This record gives sequence, C-alpha cells and structure tokens, in this order.
Amino acid sequence: MTWLGIDTSNYTTSLAVVSEDGIIQRRRILTVPDGARGLRQSNALFEHIKNLPQLWEELLLEADPCKISAVGVSDRPRNVEGSYMPVFLAGEMAAKMISGALQKPLYRFSHQDGHIMAGIYTGGFSDLLQKRFISVHLSGGTTEILLTKFNGRSFDNDIIGGTKDISAGQLIDRIGVKLGLSFPCGKALEEMAADKGERLPVNVEGTYMNFSGAETKAYQLSESVSPQSLARGVLEAVGHSLYKALEYAAAEYKADDILIVGGVASNKIIRGMLGRLDVRLCFTEPQYSTDNAVGIAALAEKGYLNGN
Repeated sequence: MTWLGIDTSNYTTSLAVVSEDGIIQRRRILTVPDGARGLRQSNALFEHIKNLPQLWEELLLEADPCKISAVGVSDRPRNVEGSYMPVFLAGEMAAKMISGALQKPLYRFSHQDGHIMAGIYTGGFSDLLQKRFISVHLSGGTTEILLTKFNGRSFDNDIIGGTKDISAGQLIDRIGVKLGLSFPCGKALEEMAADKGERLPVNVEGTYMNFSGAETKAYQLSESVSPQSLARGVLEAVGHSLYKALEYAAAEYKADDILIVGGVASNKIIRGMLGRLDVRLCFTEPQYSTDNAVGIAALAEKGYLNGN
C-alpha cells in the first residue's frame, strides 16, 4: 500500500507517495520575478494549476497509482478558525479528482500539520506521536512555537510563542532581496554568510520575539558593511532569538523534546546555535524541511490505518 500527499503552498507545488519502500516526491518551486519579495495569491494559484499535471505525470513514472490506498491534501495553512489561502484550492481540486478516479478516501490536513509530520516521519521521531512536545514552525511567513499533541489523525497545536511582528523567514528574505539575492533567499544567504557577522538587535520576551528592530538595523547597515557579514548577522539574530525563546519555553512547559520544522529550520547556522539547548532537538531532514507533500502523505496513512 502507498499513500499520496499533495501540497500547494505559497511557493512550492509538491506531490509525494510514501510506503514501506520509501519516499517518492516531485516538487517545483514557484517562479518569483527578480527583485520581488513574493507572489500574489492569484499568480501563485495559476502556477500551481500549471505545475500539478506535469508533476503528476512525473510521479507516475515511479509510482503505481493502483497501489494508492488513500489521498491526503493540505487545504489550509493552520488548524485555526478562518485559516485560508487561495493557493490550497489547486491542491484540493487535484486531490478530489485523483481520489475520485481511484475511488480512494480523501483526507484533508493543514499545511502546518504536514510540516510537523514530515519532521517526525523523515527524522525517525515516531515516539513524539505518543507524547506532548514543543514544535517550532519556521517558514517564510510563519514563526510559531507550539505545544503539540497527535490526536490520532492530525495535531492539536496550541500557540505558546512566536513573533509579534515579521517572521524569521520574512527577515531573511527581505534582507536577502536587499542584498540582490533571488527570493526565497534562505539558502543563498547562508552560502553568502561570513564567519563573523554584524551585531543586530535581539528582542525576546518570554517565548515571543520581535524581528522588526533587526530588520531596520540591517537595512541601515546594508549601505556600509559587507554583504557577507550582514548575511551572517541576520542569521545569528534569528538563531539568538530562537535560542532565548525556546530555552524559556522548555523550562516553562517542562518539555524534553523540541521538533523544529519549516524551510528556515534547514539553515545550518541556526541549527548550530540551537544545538546548545539542553533538550532533545528533533530537526527535520534538510531536504524535507522546505514545503513538501511527504508529511501530508504520512498523515493520510495514519488516517487510513486508524480509521479516521
């Protein structure tokens, strides 16, 4: 048996099947014009609609559709009332058509749940499904610290921290674009970073962070310091902020495990800084940190096997 997952996030079209034989996935990052800091939802939705048939054909070169037992899809950003983005309509439409054609059940999940499950599934952290733990969602538009518990089908997530202004990913992307990098900028900014970075403001109160001060200072410094040292400074500001917030969260909620997911979580500089925390850090495998359908497919497996 295999399980199909579909995820159409703001910047990646992704299809994946998971089975006891492993993972097969096909992904395509959406095209963002040079100098732009993102895409309009209408443009992103159009790109997903173009990408999905092509990726489905590519997936079928390795995956047998007759073995698919269930289909999973992300149809909303998070598990909160009113959470909605038009881009997820593309994936939901494709999932309905495929599940209907195959006459297999369809399961709907949030994009955030897909990230969390991708971390658990690919990292070998299945024990987290049996306990309460802290999860951290670090992506282009989200920086949230969550108290997480698997409910047999998806995750119950209570927000216990995060950013009060811009996300860590927005800070990285905005300064990256200012330095002439293509959006999204995380990987290129990491490759650019020097061994020593500029000092940027770190503003943390308990489990909540603010990055607008670091953004303002980085813009000011961009005219007078090297791009390499500024790149390092931006990533270190994110790392320092997360370290302080997570140190507080682990003590406040008596947590032994912290799962860190999302595209920003693949950054080696930030990972290294968080490694000093006195807890078990569960990082998503780097190739599955960025938006992908693997976690959605794994959740569809759980839903199917648990009869939910």
